[in-house]
Amino acid sequence: MTSPTPAVDGRTDGDAPAAAGGRSRAVADFLRCDAGHAAVTGFLGAVMITFGGFGSGAVRRQDPLLEALHLSWLRFGHGLVLSTAIVWIGVLLMIAAWVRLGRATLADDVSVGELRWIVPAWTAPLLLAVPMFSRDAFSYLAQGALLRDGFDPYAVGPVANPGVLLDNVSNVWTTTTAPYGPVSLLLGQGITSITGDNVIAGTMLLRLTMLPGLALTMWALPRLARQLGGNPAVALWLAVLNPLILIHLIGGVHNEILMVGLMVAGITLVLDRHHVAGIALVALGVAVKAMAGVALPFLVWIWMIHERERAEASSGEASGEVAQRREPAGPIALFAKTAGAGLAVFAAVFAAASLIAGVGLGWLTALSGSAKIINWLSLPTIMAHVVTVGTSWFTGLRLGPVLEVTRAICAVAMVIALVAVWWRFRKTPRQAVLGILVALVVIVVLSPAALPWYYSWPLAIAAGFAMSTTTLVILVGLSTWLMLVFQPDGSIGLYTLPHVLLATFAAVVAARSLVTVDPLRIRSVSGHPGSEPEASSSAPTPGLAVARD
Repeated sequence: MTSPTPAVDGRTDGDAPAAAGGRSRAVADFLRCDAGHAAVTGFLGAVMITFGGFGSGAVRRQDPLLEALHLSWLRFGHGLVLSTAIVWIGVLLMIAAWVRLGRATLADDVSVGELRWIVPAWTAPLLLAVPMFSRDAFSYLAQGALLRDGFDPYAVGPVANPGVLLDNVSNVWTTTTAPYGPVSLLLGQGITSITGDNVIAGTMLLRLTMLPGLALTMWALPRLARQLGGNPAVALWLAVLNPLILIHLIGGVHNEILMVGLMVAGITLVLDRHHVAGIALVALGVAVKAMAGVALPFLVWIWMIHERERAEASSGEASGEVAQRREPAGPIALFAKTAGAGLAVFAAVFAAASLIAGVGLGWLTALSGSAKIINWLSLPTIMAHVVTVGTSWFTGLRLGPVLEVTRAICAVAMVIALVAVWWRFRKTPRQAVLGILVALVVIVVLSPAALPWYYSWPLAIAAGFAMSTTTLVILVGLSTWLMLVFQPDGSIGLYTLPHVLLATFAAVVAARSLVTVDPLRIRSVSGHPGSEPEASSSAPTPGLAVARD
């Protein structure tokens, strides 16, 4: 009888099957616990969203694939009603699973590693979906095709390049020049060069190019939370597994996920004292979408603080004449040094991206194109609605002229607020990151227009901080409401009262469910006396809990 052969690490070759069996048992044990049930429920929800989306999502205006599969009936009549119902059930399943997973996360019953494995499980079905809750993917492809075919996307809109891609762009954006950076255009150019005018293949490939942003966020957020005093597991649950993020950014194919991933990873590297690499990543984020640039002035403060600490440490170790030579520079000189270095890194990265794409800075003027979006997710629009509705019976004011005034007022307020925030949050690295968060909130609230996925910008930064259970409850409610106020085909549901009321009801239930297993007391009504205990009574404070790695 032969004995097992020892392995290099001291284990025998018989240990491999045992290790595999142990992993299988671990997976089976996980799937039997609350977090495992939530993971399976979220996966089923994503599958339903994907299937229902073939009929009610942002489908092509003419889809020969559905016709070839004999599924075109899903887009009309009873088929459309059925498809829409399947999507909404899937969305609610994902929200319920996310909240249930949140209770397990707050109780420290699920690790960062386990949460990381749930992300691909929930994401994989969405990779096969049509664009959900938005038609922006078709605009990305049409803008990339402009660059591919020799047009300047910063000078002309998709209407200049007729074809199948143009046919699927939302009417409001057909004449709008590209408001995105050169990296976004390069991705669109590369994809349309490979797939041609094949909308399905282009959409799938475009979604795959967004996945590095998701991966960067998964890597950076736990590290950011440890640096800021937050809970790594809560950060991952709140800003990655959030249905608002996965359904809108991955299902909806928005370049926000790439921009946010680069921005958060860059901030994390700067906090780790890898200043050049961090600013280079944020610069790449700006080359995707301009909003990442909000972080750059605050990163200068962090670099400046680190340089001052290094100089003080060096002068403390030195003595005599050497100490005199190493005396820390004054604040103005130190700011000039770090700001200049940061600007040089940003300029080099951005100039390289623009040179490769063969475009200039015309996208900065195209940012005003967002003014075409009118919904009451932004304060200027809310103000305009209040004024016109409140005075229309005796003044006859119309929304357009009033909106111009309210947007101008909020634009001035935004500039003043951003300068004040930048100066206020400058004393410590943690303060500087908090300043980035506040600045992003100011921009989302005061900008001329806002869309649900814009709230992913500040949410990714906020997730790194320690938060009370009450704050998390509010964020769950807000995320759920934002997830539900648009239609699967990308149309706005904000002006349909029943839709808004149902979304609000679902948001309240989801928020309460984070701390109460049975917020509607359904079990009591159905014959089970007594309400379920509140999770918050036994869960550790999110900011103090240490997640298992």
